[in-house]
Amino acid sequence: MAATFDDRSPIYRQIADRIRADVLSGALGQDEQVMSTNQYAAFYRINPATAAKAFQQLVDEGVLYKKRGIGMFVSPNARDMLREQRRRSFFAEVVDPMVAEANAIGVPLADVMARIEKVANGDGQ
Repeated sequence: MAATFDDRSPIYRQIADRIRADVLSGALGQDEQVMSTNQYAAFYRINPATAAKAFQQLVDEGVLYKKRGIGMFVSPNARDMLREQRRRSFFAEVVDPMVAEANAIGVPLADVMARIEKVANGDGQ
């Protein structure tokens, strides 16, 4: 089964993003072993060096850790760390620009808040 990778970013980044997503969703739990770089490369039919680069990035970020001679594992605090990073990104990339746009076009913050509550309650339209 070959994975589908897109051309928008390097494959190693897409691999790292997939593993991060699995950690965030709980599909990979704390201290759970992940596939080796060679297993990952064979399963997805990619170069082992590409998989190794993704795994090293995740180790450098603290998402994974190595047990010498055993393999790679999900760090105990990886999910919390990733959630906090995503929260910061959410505000910086979504909320802050939305508020700036609302201000620019004269939409009162109270209207923005009311709309968010309406959507959150399932009354989006």
